[in-house]
Amino acid sequence: MCSPSPTADQLDDPALRSSLRRTVVLVALLNLAYFFVEGAVALLIGSVSLFADSVDFFEDFAVNSLIALALGWSLQRRAVAGKVMAGIILLPALAALWQAITKFSDPRPPEVLSLVLTAGGAIVVNIACTWLLARWRHHGGSMTTAAFLAARNDVLANAAIIAMAGVTALTRSGWPDIVLGLLIVALNLTAAREVWEVASNEQLAARALAGEDVDDD
Repeated sequence: MCSPSPTADQLDDPALRSSLRRTVVLVALLNLAYFFVEGAVALLIGSVSLFADSVDFFEDFAVNSLIALALGWSLQRRAVAGKVMAGIILLPALAALWQAITKFSDPRPPEVLSLVLTAGGAIVVNIACTWLLARWRHHGGSMTTAAFLAARNDVLANAAIIAMAGVTALTRSGWPDIVLGLLIVALNLTAAREVWEVASNEQLAARALAGEDVDDD
């Protein structure tokens, strides 16, 4: 049975902060390791969607590393960190867009078996990360929201890559891979918007605690 999720006030407890820090450091290392694996395969087989997903792993590494550093910060500083993370989430979108554009003139299909095996491994890693972060999703502010959303969205993207591999095998075309890469761009834009909104709410809360008038915002 899972232990109850901590409340925001309980995160003032050094022991709970230490527990969260260990969790996000583990998640960061898992993401960094698979970033190298998936990125190497993506470049080898020329897959836009897999390349975009590999940059997602680096994004998750950066987000979780920042969480580990920012624990214990004030609400205002955590909100600023959350907005920084929203910007980090946009990086895979730019990388995928660049890769897709370079393949428009020569949309050769990626090698299907390598695509499926690599995406399958990514699902395992991301499900593990989602499970590790689920306990903290609503209790670490915008930072842990960013980490959880990124891991959750990556599971969906990995499943879509496997489905796309089947379409590629049937059509012998590289366009399904390109289109999915662009859809991953849209997924990351949505996650970035959600994290930005949570961080903005934290900034308003910090201003209210400081006695500022926030009614006109």
